[in-house]
Amino acid sequence: MKRIAVLALVLLLAATMVFSVVGCKKEDKNVIRIGLIAPMTGDASTFGTSTKNGFTMAIEEAGTTVAGLTIQLFFADDRNDATEAVNVATKLATQDKVHAIIGSVSSKCSIPVSEVAEANKVVQITPTSTNPKVTLDPERKTFVFRACFIDPFQGTVGAKFALDNLKAKKAAVMFDQGNDYTIGLANFFKEAFVAGGGVIVGWEAYGKDDVDFSAQLTKIAAAKPDVLYLPDYYNKVSLIGQQARQKGIKAPFLGGDGWDSSELDFATMDGGYFTNHYSAGDTRPIVVDWVAKYTAKYDATPDSLATLAYDATKLLLKAIETAGSNDTTAIRDALQGISLDVVSGRVSFDADGNPTKAAVILQIKDGKQVYVATVSP
Repeated sequence: MKRIAVLALVLLLAATMVFSVVGCKKEDKNVIRIGLIAPMTGDASTFGTSTKNGFTMAIEEAGTTVAGLTIQLFFADDRNDATEAVNVATKLATQDKVHAIIGSVSSKCSIPVSEVAEANKVVQITPTSTNPKVTLDPERKTFVFRACFIDPFQGTVGAKFALDNLKAKKAAVMFDQGNDYTIGLANFFKEAFVAGGGVIVGWEAYGKDDVDFSAQLTKIAAAKPDVLYLPDYYNKVSLIGQQARQKGIKAPFLGGDGWDSSELDFATMDGGYFTNHYSAGDTRPIVVDWVAKYTAKYDATPDSLATLAYDATKLLLKAIETAGSNDTTAIRDALQGISLDVVSGRVSFDADGNPTKAAVILQIKDGKQVYVATVSP
C-alpha cells in the first residue's frame, strides 16, 4: 500500500508539472518579452541613458500591450564591453526567453550580440550600431536589423563634405584600432576621400585606453592637414581635440555620430562637423512633436541616441502588431517588409536589414549643434 501511495503521489506530481508547463506555454502565447541592452555604466554611459530614455518613451506610448500581447521588459547593462554584451545577451535569450532585443549601442557590442540573437532566433534591432558586420558577416543574419545608416554611407558622406564643402585636399585620420566602429568609419572615409581626389597625409591608430596622443598628433601637425577626421565617441574625440589644439593643429575636426553627446567638449570641438541621423531643428511635424514631448519629460533636447532608440522600438512594435503574435519568425518577416514614418525619416529595410534613409551634417558652434545639410543616399 505504501508503494502504491508513493507511486500515486509521483504520478500526481508529474501530472501537476505537465499541467504547469502546458499552462506556462499557454500563458507565453499572450506575452511579448522585449529586452534592452545599453551601456548604462562605463565609458559611454550617456549613450546608454539616452537610449533607455527613447526606448522607455516608445514603450510607454504603446501601453501595457501590443497586438493583444502583454509587454514584459528586461534591461541589461553591457558597460560598452563586448564580453559583457555577450553575457547579458545570452542571459536574455536563454534564461529570460526574450522574443526581441533593442540594442546594443556600439558596434563592438552589437556585433557579438547579433550572433547570440541569430543563433536563438531572437529579433534584434540596434538603434545606433553602424558597422556593416552587425547584420552581414559574411551572410545576412536574418533576425538582425538596425535603425541607423551604416558606416560606408556615413564615411562617404563625411569625405564628400570635406572635399566639396570644406574644400579639403589633405586629410589626417585617427582611429581606435580595437573598435569596429572607428575602424570602419576611418576606412570608408579614407576610401571616399582618396577616390574624390584627396590625399591622406596622416593615418594614426591608438588603443582604447590611451590618453596621451602626443606622438600621433606631432606627426599630424607636421603634415598640416586641411581636416582631421576623428571617428570616435564624444569622450575620446574631446580628449584628442584638446591635445590637437595644444599641438598647434588648426584644421577643422570632422567626425561621425559618436560625437552626439551633451558631454562633448563643445568649446574644444567648436567649428567641427559631424554626420548624424537627425536634427532636432528639423521642422517636420513628427520631429517637432518628438522634441517637445522628450524635452517635457527629460528637460533635455533628444540626441540621436534617444531618437534612434525610440524609432527602433516603434519599428519593432509595429512589426509585432503586424505579425499578431510573439512568433519571432513572423515578427522578423513583418519587420523586413515594413515601411514606416519615424522621427529620423521614413524607414524600409534593404536585403541586409539596413534602413534606406538620409544623413545630416551638424556643426558644433557656440556651444550648440547647428544644422548644415541633409545628404540622401
